[in-house]
Amino acid sequence: MKIFRKATLVLTIMSIGMSAQDTIMPLWPQAVPNQIASGEKEVVDHKDDGITWITNVQNPTLEVYLPSRKNATGQAVLIFPGGGYHGLAYDWEGTDIAKALTVKGVAAIVVKYRLPWSKSITKGKNVVPLQDAQRAIRLVRAGAAEWGSAPDKIGIMGFSAGGHLASTLGTHYNDEVYQRQDAADDLSARPDFMALIYPVITLGEPSTHTGSRTSLLGEDPTQEEVNYLSNEKHVNGDTPPAFLLHAMDDKAVPVENSILFFGALREHQVPATMHVYPTGGHGFSLALNDGRLKNWINLFFDWLVNLD
Repeated sequence: MKIFRKATLVLTIMSIGMSAQDTIMPLWPQAVPNQIASGEKEVVDHKDDGITWITNVQNPTLEVYLPSRKNATGQAVLIFPGGGYHGLAYDWEGTDIAKALTVKGVAAIVVKYRLPWSKSITKGKNVVPLQDAQRAIRLVRAGAAEWGSAPDKIGIMGFSAGGHLASTLGTHYNDEVYQRQDAADDLSARPDFMALIYPVITLGEPSTHTGSRTSLLGEDPTQEEVNYLSNEKHVNGDTPPAFLLHAMDDKAVPVENSILFFGALREHQVPATMHVYPTGGHGFSLALNDGRLKNWINLFFDWLVNLD
């Protein structure tokens, strides 16, 4: 798309080799909304447990992984890693997932989104992740033809707090949370489907993840702020179809989060599939070392194939 190429030269690079991996592009061609220049630095930390954590995100990006043209299904998935809105488990719940999706012909885009506790964010801390999420899906929709994807087959996947952000996008896609920057912002931010993996859904008691809520809303939020981002309260008939996955023994994000969202989807007759495993805990990613859980990604692929 000619207009989109003007927004960033990265797409031109991508169009040369559509099977290329690990192409990174900025979300915002102009000023990053609600943010001022500061001396803060982004931190990439390789933890002892083998997970790469990113904190203090200053320049949100998309990292694009594409299958070969011949294998492409036409579907694309934006991935939101978790981390309690304090950091991003960037490989564990991001790039590792992207690589698994491309094996099945699905374009995968990891979103490095801003985290609201950053001091460089001057206002609207609670909507800053949503700003990045809306902008991300609009950019992917604008670049779909370049990437061998269909603009009406673009979904989202989020893990833990990233699942909260995904469900926020899935229920607040029409909210005007930033000013238009280019032609991509004229496109819809509605996902065509969403996958929520051990997601934070509600910010209300007693089922919320306290760390995510505090990072997003602060220590003493108003009831209005809590209600706005308790996403089970904002499901309607236009909410995208959903795939939900959770473990009953999740001590960090109670399974009630997925149950609440599934109930709201059912009430509004939105197609939804939910898988609840008896064990697995929290933060299991692809669960490759769990004989039962490791099949969840195949259940997701089967669900994708059968989407209307």
